[in-house]
Amino acid sequence: MSPDLPQPLRAALERELEGVSRRGLAERAARTSAAYRAGQGSAGVIRGLDDALAYALARLPATYAACASVFDEAARRAPGFAPRSVLDAGSGPAAASWAALEAWPGVESVTWLDASGPFLDLAGRLAAEAPAPIHGAARLRADLTGGGTSWPKADLVAASYALAEIPEARQAEVVGALWAAASGLLVLVEPGTPAGFARLLRAREALVAQGADILAPCPHARACPLAAPDWCHFAVRLPRSRDHRLAKGADAPFEDEKFAYLAAARPGVGVGAAASRVLRHPRSGKPGLELRLCGPEGLETRFVGKRDKAAHARARRLGWGDAWDA
Repeated sequence: MSPDLPQPLRAALERELEGVSRRGLAERAARTSAAYRAGQGSAGVIRGLDDALAYALARLPATYAACASVFDEAARRAPGFAPRSVLDAGSGPAAASWAALEAWPGVESVTWLDASGPFLDLAGRLAAEAPAPIHGAARLRADLTGGGTSWPKADLVAASYALAEIPEARQAEVVGALWAAASGLLVLVEPGTPAGFARLLRAREALVAQGADILAPCPHARACPLAAPDWCHFAVRLPRSRDHRLAKGADAPFEDEKFAYLAAARPGVGVGAAASRVLRHPRSGKPGLELRLCGPEGLETRFVGKRDKAAHARARRLGWGDAWDA
């Protein structure tokens, strides 16, 4: 799956940028990023459409790329899963909805849930020429910490970069409510930082206790074998447009978005057999390749020699985050 924005979404974003000062958007994007890093939530950061547009210019491409990578992996691990409905929780400008439709073209209905009116408005404007499920998405303005509210049920529930805005004391409650809404699969995506990984570890523990099958990235449901200062995260490279580079104050024509994620499935969804996960870039040497893996039995280092031509050929195609089925 391409990490680039779908053409209708890219065109819609370009239309929104017509006649808008790029310098002004870049300044807004910088202030927005600083506010998020300081722990402020969207309600206090995104006050109007200009703020939402600045955020989308700076963050929509990377959020979409991360979600696209995660959904692509989920589709491989559960080939029989074909969601018809999507709940995009903490949707922002709806990057996860677009990525879900790319991964599962059979999606028929989408619901956006967000506390920010400007984000919901921008998502609707960006969906002007979107495929029907996104163009006709239902909008639900509500806070994820809304006191135990029952969210609409959906085959796929996704919350991308949303837990970071929720106080730690409320995160388990929110994850529980999202899991209750998921009739098939719950996907959580967070920044690829130690803090993001810690949030997903707490969510993972709660979901396993509620009977969820861990679909990815973990090949088992036991306690995570990684210990600080190590943490589980992945990366996707995406292209940057000229406007994107200006918004980020960057020169490179690409960006490496680091993310962490968790995909939890209802029993019977049709999960594929567990496979080991490549935790870092494979190390190549004259005798062969060395893989650092998290496998069904825990952490391991696997050497794949050049003499084993078939295995080595497969190993050479692996990258950070891929599944390795020996």
